Amino acid sequence: MKKMFGWLPKAAVVAALFSLVFPAFAADKATKEECIGKCEAAAQLMETKGAAEAFKAINDKGGEFVWKDSYVFCLDLEKQCNAAHPISPALIGRNLMMAKDVNGKMFFAEFISVAVNQGDGWVSYMWPKPGDQGPSPKITYVKKVPNQPYAMCAGIYE
Repeated sequence: MKKMFGWLPKAAVVAALFSLVFPAFAADKATKEECIGKCEAAAQLMETKGAAEAFKAINDKGGEFVWKDSYVFCLDLEKQCNAAHPISPALIGRNLMMAKDVNGKMFFAEFISVAVNQGDGWVSYMWPKPGDQGPSPKITYVKKVPNQPYAMCAGIYE
């Protein structure tokens, strides 16, 4: 009988550890609400401190606009390019209007369209998830900064 249920204590320990560790992994994923809040905070920073200060804060990899598995980036709506990007600074200044995901969706052009025509909203597209082989479904929140030619964006993988 002891041999038959000898695995039970080990299984209980594994289950207990899993229940402690799994929420920690779940907590490392950004939420839609956080994306909205971070974009609003970045827009407010730009409104109060100006574009240069906002770009500096957004480009800071260790700053408040890089959290969990997400980050804020800023679009220049007039030049149709990234104005600030903490993860891929090489994208700053590059016009990505013709960029397409694997399904042919021109997601960057849609970011601009949402900002200009709606003021804010979500854009869904396919994008490579760090550590994965192929593209994954992603949604990005876009918020136009009032009275500025900029939009703040942040996204999550679905």
